[in-house]
Amino acid sequence: MTDEQLLRYSRHILLDALGIEGQERILATHALVVGAGGLGSPAALYLASAGVGRITLVDDDSVDFTNLQRQILHTQARVGMAKAESGRQALSAINPDIAIVPLQQRLSGEALDAQVATADLVLDCTDNFATRHAINRACVHHRKPLVSGAAIRFDGQISVYDLRHDDAPCYHCLFPEGDDVEEVRCAVMGVFAPLTGIIGTMQAAEALKLAAGIGENLSGRLLLLDALEMEWRSVRFKQDPACAVCGPNGNGRSGEYLRQSGADREQPAGACRPG
Repeated sequence: MTDEQLLRYSRHILLDALGIEGQERILATHALVVGAGGLGSPAALYLASAGVGRITLVDDDSVDFTNLQRQILHTQARVGMAKAESGRQALSAINPDIAIVPLQQRLSGEALDAQVATADLVLDCTDNFATRHAINRACVHHRKPLVSGAAIRFDGQISVYDLRHDDAPCYHCLFPEGDDVEEVRCAVMGVFAPLTGIIGTMQAAEALKLAAGIGENLSGRLLLLDALEMEWRSVRFKQDPACAVCGPNGNGRSGEYLRQSGADREQPAGACRPG
């Protein structure tokens, strides 16, 4: 670690639970952030400022004027610019010493699988079920920890799926694909701006703990926030033995489920919360 890095990250290094060793692990981490919107904005900003050495930022959308209410990576001057490139500029301005890789595309199938394979951890900051399930399958296949957040109206939720462990539940265990769950869209239902900041920042916190190898993560716990009443609830859950993705009889770890489903089908856009 250079003298400049020792100074930049000194407030992390002062933490007994983290120290120089933990910060060095953060610097060596490659995080894949899928989604550069309301959740991805604060998550990516804190990962960059904390020194995650390589951040791949994925989003196929462009900055819209309606995004500015909550998507703090972007500015009015960058309306119309690809969100991935706008995000790269914002993150590089905070920390020019880390690598930022912007990808302006909707990841699916083999492309998604390849990106997850190269990352140390994945942050799901997307807005629809199809993409969430595709990311989950790829993370199960490659045994990569997944930090998933969601927000709509005044309701937020966050969990970690630590798929490095055989007995850890995956996203499919909690929200089975194909269940008749109505997706809700922030363009229609609205979303409280600071809520995306709260959940996205917590995603960054869980990701940094995973990167540094400290503390207890949210694997097996779903945190739910009612921001209107400012009340938190915690729900515990376990791996579903019948899970078609990660269960003992599932085929996600072999990649068979990934290949069969392909994650190549047309994906709905705009839903902000998985339930």
